[in-house]
Amino acid sequence: MAEEAEDKKKNIQEEFKEKEQKALEKLKEIKQNVREEDSLPVGTLTLRKILGGDFLTAETVRSNIWPLVFIGLFTVAYVAVRYQCQQDMILIDRMESELKDAKYKALSSSSTLTERCRESQVLKVLKKNNDSLLHVSSQPPYKINIPEQGFFSAAEE
Repeated sequence: MAEEAEDKKKNIQEEFKEKEQKALEKLKEIKQNVREEDSLPVGTLTLRKILGGDFLTAETVRSNIWPLVFIGLFTVAYVAVRYQCQQDMILIDRMESELKDAKYKALSSSSTLTERCRESQVLKVLKKNNDSLLHVSSQPPYKINIPEQGFFSAAEE
C-alpha cells in the first residue's frame, strides 16, 4: 500500500507538472499575442476617441501607418506645388502688365521720334532757330550710276 500511495503521489505530481507546464505555455502564448499598448476592442468610434487619439493605437491604424504617411507627404507636396504655381501665375500676370506698359511706351516714343524726324518738322525747327546753314534744295535729287565691274577693278588696283 505504501507503494500504491507513492505511485499515486508520483502520478499526481506528474499531472501537476504537466498542468503547470501547459499553463506556462498558455501564459507565454498570451504574452506573445497581447501587448500593453493594445486597446480594448471597442465597436463604436466617437468624437472623443478621435480627438483624444485613442483610435491611433488601434491595430488597423498601426498596420496602415506607411500608407497614411505617404498620403500625408503627398498632401503636403500637393499644397506646396499648388502654392508655387499660384505664385508663378501672379508673377506672370505682373510681368505681362509690365510688358504691355513697355510696349505702349515704346510705341509712344517711336511715334514721337517719327513725328520729330519728318522733314517738315525739321525745317520748322531750323527756321525757328536761324542758326543752321542747312536749307531745302532747289534741285531735285539725281542718281549716280557706277558700273559694277569698273568699281571693283579700281578697288583692286
